[in-house]
Amino acid sequence: MTRDLFGSPVDLSSAEAVAAWNAMCRAFLAHGAATPVHLGKVLEAAPDFALGHAVRGLFCMLLGRREMTEAAAAAHRTALATEPPDARSRAMISALGAMLARDPARAAAGLEELLRSDPVDTLAMKLGHGIRFLTGDAAGMRLSVERVLPAHGADHPGRGYALGCHAFALEETGAHDLAEAAGRAAIDLAGDDAWGLHAIAHVHDMTGRSAEGIALIDRHRAVWEGANNFRYHVWWHKALLHLDRGETATALELYDRRIRAERTDDYRDIANATSLLMRLELDGVSAGTRWEELADLAEARSGDGCLVFADLHYMLALIGGERGAAQDRLHAGLARRARQADPMAAICADPGLAAAEGLAAFGAGQYAQAAACLESALPHLPEIGGSHAQRDVFERIAVDAALRAGQAERAASVLARRRARRGGYGDGFALSRQDRLERLRQSVRSAAMR
Repeated sequence: MTRDLFGSPVDLSSAEAVAAWNAMCRAFLAHGAATPVHLGKVLEAAPDFALGHAVRGLFCMLLGRREMTEAAAAAHRTALATEPPDARSRAMISALGAMLARDPARAAAGLEELLRSDPVDTLAMKLGHGIRFLTGDAAGMRLSVERVLPAHGADHPGRGYALGCHAFALEETGAHDLAEAAGRAAIDLAGDDAWGLHAIAHVHDMTGRSAEGIALIDRHRAVWEGANNFRYHVWWHKALLHLDRGETATALELYDRRIRAERTDDYRDIANATSLLMRLELDGVSAGTRWEELADLAEARSGDGCLVFADLHYMLALIGGERGAAQDRLHAGLARRARQADPMAAICADPGLAAAEGLAAFGAGQYAQAAACLESALPHLPEIGGSHAQRDVFERIAVDAALRAGQAERAASVLARRRARRGGYGDGFALSRQDRLERLRQSVRSAAMR
């Protein structure tokens, strides 16, 4: 059997198909826009290539959209019908089946078994990393990449991308210094490793080093500007760093000219947009009519039911656009999925339902209810997936809900836990809310003395 650029087996006979496969692998690792183009060429040259169909299905599942689930199921059927001769293909097909069964933990575990026998398979490592990201399994991401790093030696073509995944996992598990070092090594080895660069941006966000983060992103634009829509996420990070410095006009300009330059309905792009606008609104900056297009997209997507992470960001858009009926439908869908017999039901139930209720209450001005619901959801919020930086918008709303409800100690508790997750570092949000908190406490003390 032929070997690909990583040294892993591929059941391809033509040099043209192998070259397209290798190009696809590199593009996927770099979040390149050409990934589906290269995969299309592979399957055109080798229509019975089971591994290619399985990978196509996994790519579809990572997109978190209802119609992509249907495309993934079709790819799964095609892959199964080819009777693949090798363990790598069978493992990928099994992982796709687990994803279709709404069991991402089983999918990741299956890919881990594949990596135990073939630790040089950077494609399997990255796919497992992406699946664990969907479930907020930061510890699993870190353990997985650390198991295969020894096999990704200096001459391994995937080493830079593996280091980029390691950098992100290190940051998400609180090892900020190690994460920054790994991220810098990643982009030194792989000049298009947008994921590694973005991991360093996460470190700067979590450690309150906004000026350094902005400079980093500006200095390495060549690393990520050729990426697919992931480049909008890097722009989003830059906007957050400007927001931390109080540069709200710059953040809005980035929103208009970069983050929503292409008004897609990809849930990741909607998450970028809604969370930035909500942060701006919390800081007293009106997003104006920008909510309308997001609310339209969220209303159309609110029945997808693929990811709780997506649902909660759709809820932000529906709050901003004041779509009460759509909020109710989204909440009802979460409640319905919470009763289903699949592994994702528990996440819909907790923290999904409480978080959705809290967000809707916040949008309705019912701040005490919002604070209570969100505070109860926060301990399990990592299970919805995403990163600390992405989920931070929900922590911010919880803090502001408590402050607006006059619940000083609840606000203090959420702020303290947020600061602990950031390794004790403060940021602009924490400083401003600490000031509001002290004013609230002073007001309470004054009222008690009257």
